Amino acid sequence: MTRHTFPRDLVATQTAWYVTYGRLANGDNSGAAEQRRLLLQLSQRIAGHAFWQCPAGTPAARVALKELARAEAAGEQS
Repeated sequence: MTRHTFPRDLVATQTAWYVTYGRLANGDNSGAAEQRRLLLQLSQRIAGHAFWQCPAGTPAARVALKELARAEAAGEQS
């Protein structure tokens, strides 16, 4: 299995996306509009990151990034 080395800022952005999404999904509606705007901004940063332009930026890497960030977000929310 290929191990991916992601830029720390990309992991942090994807983790922030999951944390923000989790707040919305769990019914934390205080500032919901701002949280939705933040999700859009984070999505743009993730999709536009330079990492995806290099050979390592494969669809499998996108899945691996999401798995890593989900685990980090779960740790932050505990």
